[in-house]
Amino acid sequence: MIPALMLFGLVLGRWWRVSLIAAAVGWPILLVASDVVNIELALLTASALAVANTGVGVLVHQGFLWVTRNCRRFRSSQSGA
Repeated sequence: MIPALMLFGLVLGRWWRVSLIAAAVGWPILLVASDVVNIELALLTASALAVANTGVGVLVHQGFLWVTRNCRRFRSSQSGA
């Protein structure tokens, strides 16, 4: 499920705060609802890992946005000169 969380962060990376909070809350809820983990300390670890994996996707998304914006800014400065 690690790729699913990374994809979640990649798709919703523009709204990074919301995606990280949703991963921190939603993943443990999904684990409890599917009866994978009981309510215990493991949920805290699962929540931290969910945030870390989603954060990787968010970082990739934000990096792509940064590169795209800088390329556009560079092109506009070259064409305007």
